[in-house]
Amino acid sequence: MHYTKPFKSSLYSIPSPDGKYVATLLPNSIVVRSVASLRIIRTIKLASDVSCGVTSFEWSPSSTRVLVVVADRFHVFSAPTGDFHGRVQIPQPLATKPGFISFGATDNEVCVFSSFGIKLTIVNLVSSKVVEINNPKFFNATSASRGYSFRPGSHHLALLTRTSGKDMISIHSADTREIQRSWFPDTVDAQGLAWTPDGRWLVVWDSPAHGTRVLFCTHDGHNFKIWRGDLPASALDSMDQYGLGVKTLAFSPSGRYTAVAEGSSRISILNDRLVEEVRLHHAPTVEPKETLQEQTDPHARQRAVPSFIKATQAVSPPGLSPNSVSDARHGCNLAKFDCSSSLLASRLEDAPSTVWIWDVPTSELRAVLMYHASVTKVEWHPSKPELLLVRCEGEESGLVFVWDPLSSGPRPIEFVRHLPNAKVTGRTDATWLETITESAALFFTDHAQYILLSLAEADADADAATLPWATQVTIKPHVNADRPTNFNISEIDPDDNNSTDMDEGVTELDDTFHFKKSPVP
Repeated sequence: MHYTKPFKSSLYSIPSPDGKYVATLLPNSIVVRSVASLRIIRTIKLASDVSCGVTSFEWSPSSTRVLVVVADRFHVFSAPTGDFHGRVQIPQPLATKPGFISFGATDNEVCVFSSFGIKLTIVNLVSSKVVEINNPKFFNATSASRGYSFRPGSHHLALLTRTSGKDMISIHSADTREIQRSWFPDTVDAQGLAWTPDGRWLVVWDSPAHGTRVLFCTHDGHNFKIWRGDLPASALDSMDQYGLGVKTLAFSPSGRYTAVAEGSSRISILNDRLVEEVRLHHAPTVEPKETLQEQTDPHARQRAVPSFIKATQAVSPPGLSPNSVSDARHGCNLAKFDCSSSLLASRLEDAPSTVWIWDVPTSELRAVLMYHASVTKVEWHPSKPELLLVRCEGEESGLVFVWDPLSSGPRPIEFVRHLPNAKVTGRTDATWLETITESAALFFTDHAQYILLSLAEADADADAATLPWATQVTIKPHVNADRPTNFNISEIDPDDNNSTDMDEGVTELDDTFHFKKSPVP
C-alpha cells in the first residue's frame, strides 16, 4: 500500500465525485488540491460572512463547482478552474434556516428546502430564475433525498408533496422546472420515491404501517404494477394484508434488479420485468463455509489490529438467537449493490455488527463478516466490482476494513500511524476515491489532516498505471506540494511546511448575481 503525507483538513474536506480533486473549506479560504500532482491548484479567498456559520459543503455532480451553505444563503464557486461566483439568499421565517440545500441535476441548479416543508426553491445559476414548489413532503437533511429524484438521462424532476392529508407526485420539466404532470398515487403515507437507474420506472413505496406496497409507475403517472410481497390473493382484502412493510429499497446500477427489504429477515429481488426472481433469507444460524469472525486479544495492553478467521462450525451472528421464538424483528435496514450489480451487501437492525454479502445471480450467500462493534459504514467502490469498505463504531484509530472475494477476509487498514504524532485529533471518516488507475484508492480524514491511500502493493513499481498521483511526491515527503504553480518536478521547492494560508495564487471572485431579500416571483 502507498500512503501520501498528511495534508491540512477541516470539518469540511471532501474529494470530488470524479476523484481528481480534494476541496477543503478553511476559515478564510477554499483550498483545491489535485490528486494527480498532490499540489494545491487553487485557493479561493472567502469573505468574512462566508467563513462563519457554515452548515454544508459539497461538490457539484460534474466536479466543476463547490457549494457553501451559510444560514439562509449559499455560495457557489468555480473549482478547480473558472471565475464563477454565485451568491443566493432565500428568505426564511424568523429564527429559522433552510432544512436542506444541495445541487440539483446539474452544476447550474441548486435545490433549497425551506424549514417546516413550506416550499422547495429551485435556483438556476445561469438564468438567475427561481421556481418555487409548495409543500414538499420531506425537507430535512436526513429525509429530503427520499422525496425527490431526477430521472437519469433526461433530468426530469419527480417530487413528492403532501397537502390536506394526501400524497401527490409531480413531474417537472428538465429545462424550466415547470410542472408537466401530477397525480395522487395509490398510497396512504408514501415514504419515498426514486427513478430506477435506467429511468424506466418511477418507484414509490408506502409506510410499513400500511403493509407492503411498492408502486412502479410510468413517467406519465400510470401505475404499471403494485407489488405486495408474497401475500396470497386471498389476503389482500383481509387484515393479513398489513404485513411488516417496506424497510428499505435498493437499485442495482444496471437497473436490472430492485431489492425490497421488509421488516423481517427477508430481501426480495425483483428483475427488470418486475417479477420476484430471488428471495434472500438471513438465517439465525450461519454455516461455516464463508463465515469470517473478527479476532482480537482481550489481554493485550495496546489495541492490536484485528484479524479474521473462518468459523469452524455453525454460528449465530451477534444479536440473533437461533432459539428465539419472538416475532419482534426489526428487519434489514441496509442493502447496497456493487457496481457490477452481482453482489449485494446487507445488514439487520437486530444484528448490527454483521455484514451479509450475497451473490444475486446465483442466490447464494457469498460471505458473512462478523465484527465485534456495530458496523456504521458499508460502501462499495463506485467503479471497481466486488470491492467493499466497512467501518465500525468506536474506531478512534481510524481503522478501515477492505474486503473482496479473493481475500482471506477483511483487510484492516490503520491510518493513525501516518498522522502527525500518530494521533487522531477528531472524528474520522473514510471513503473510496474514484480513480482510473488499476488499484483502488481511499480518502481518510480526522478533520485536522487527511491522507490518500492506494491499495497497490508496496513492492510494486509505483508508476502512473498503479498510483493515481505522481510518485516523485510520495517518494520525497519533504517536497513542497502546496505551491499553486504548474507542476514541474525539476522546480519542486524542498521546503514544505504544509501551509495553506498563502496569498500566492489566491483568487478573489466577484459576485455573478445576488438575489434580493424579497422572493423572486
